[in-house]
Amino acid sequence: MKLVFIFGDAAVGKMTVGQELSKITDLRLFHNHMTIEPVIEIFGYFNPTAINRLRQVIFEEYAKTDNYGMIFTFMFAFDMQSDWDDLEHVKDIFRPYGTEFYHVELVAPQNIRLKRNATENRLKHKASKRDIEISNLRLLNDDQNHRFESNPGEITFENYIRIDNSELSAEAVAKTIKERFNL
Repeated sequence: MKLVFIFGDAAVGKMTVGQELSKITDLRLFHNHMTIEPVIEIFGYFNPTAINRLRQVIFEEYAKTDNYGMIFTFMFAFDMQSDWDDLEHVKDIFRPYGTEFYHVELVAPQNIRLKRNATENRLKHKASKRDIEISNLRLLNDDQNHRFESNPGEITFENYIRIDNSELSAEAVAKTIKERFNL
C-alpha cells in the first residue's frame, strides 16, 4: 500500500491537488476536512478529540485493506512537536502492512492563499470556511502563530518533494507528484 501525505499551510491547495492526484492514480483521497466538518456539524464546535478518534478508526481500517493506497492532506506546523508525533503515529498504524510513505509539501505565499481561501471548490467541501472574513482571520492568525513551511534541510523523509504551487495548476502538481513517485 502507498500513503501519500500532502501537507502545507492553510489554503495552499492540499485538497485540490489531492483531488486531482486521486483522479490519475488508484489512490483514495482522505482530506482533513472529511472528519472536521461532520464533527463541527454534530457538536457545534471544533472538537479535536472526536476528530482524531475518527481519523484513527479510518486509518486503522484502511490500513487492513488491499487498496492501492491513500492520500491524506493536513496542515503541518513544523514548530510543534505534536504535529511531528502525529505524523509518526499515522505511519505506525500503516507500517505493519508494508506501506510505502510519500511526503509532499506545498508552499505558496500568503496573498495567493488568501485568494484561494474563497474558491468555489474549497467552500463546497469545507463548510467551516464559508464565512470568508473569519476564515481569512484564522489563516492570518495561523501564519502569525506557527510555521507551516519547512526550513531548508529540515525534512529528511525518504520520498519527499517540496512544490511551490503558486503558479501551477492542481492538475500539473498532481502530475508532477505521480511522475516523481511512480504512483
